[in-house]
Amino acid sequence: MSASLLLVNAGAVFGMMTLLWLVSVARADASIVDPWWSIGFLVVTLNTIARTGVTPAKLLLAGMVGLWALRLWLHLLRRGHGKPEDPRYAAFRERYGRHRYWWVSYFQVFLLQGALVLVISAPLQLAAAWSHTIGLTQALGGLVFAVGFLFEALADHQLEAFKRDASRRGQVLDEGLWRWSRHPNYFGDALLWWGFWLFAVDLPFGWATIVAPALMTFLLVRVSGVAMLDAHLGRTKPGYADYIRRTSAFIPRRKRPAVDGPGQ
Repeated sequence: MSASLLLVNAGAVFGMMTLLWLVSVARADASIVDPWWSIGFLVVTLNTIARTGVTPAKLLLAGMVGLWALRLWLHLLRRGHGKPEDPRYAAFRERYGRHRYWWVSYFQVFLLQGALVLVISAPLQLAAAWSHTIGLTQALGGLVFAVGFLFEALADHQLEAFKRDASRRGQVLDEGLWRWSRHPNYFGDALLWWGFWLFAVDLPFGWATIVAPALMTFLLVRVSGVAMLDAHLGRTKPGYADYIRRTSAFIPRRKRPAVDGPGQ
């Protein structure tokens, strides 16, 4: 990886985020950034491969990143279509004031997410620049990625089907993968990032890119994922407190037995 390539990748990501910010200002909706988060990783990967040459290992990596990024992009676009601004961003808009948030959001949302893309994509950039053959660690990384991807995709599908069922409105999803984990989609997302890291771990300084899956896992568990959703659903959804008590927050495992009869 050269400094010039890192700068080109940074320029591509921040250019994309700036364009998204301009659209968000016109629409007064900062949540449009969410579907495009994954596309930033695909842009970085493809740009690196385009500038360093194609190899079998790089083609496999591009396929993995593309599969994950495009599925998540389409899923989030479909989920947010026709809906108002995400409540998280709407709350920030009210806190800072609508007359100020248009420019505050550029730094708080778009540049921050762009910086995270560049940091978390470290194993992708390294592998996209240096991987040549598909060895044992690349094969293991691909396997871990596949398990994580299937976990995330199936969990999202089960959640969407649950939300479409009007007869289940107000209930807690407690079946399928959601019986084993309160957030199986986040678990799958974290797992596939450890697969990406394994893909790069045997390259020069590849071990150091462990910061990427570690940071992604931390964000999913402690910042924007598990902690935030559990706090919100615990306040607003009847039965969720018992679901929290009996069900693993993140890593799938057997449910704890109910104490006072059936839980939900």
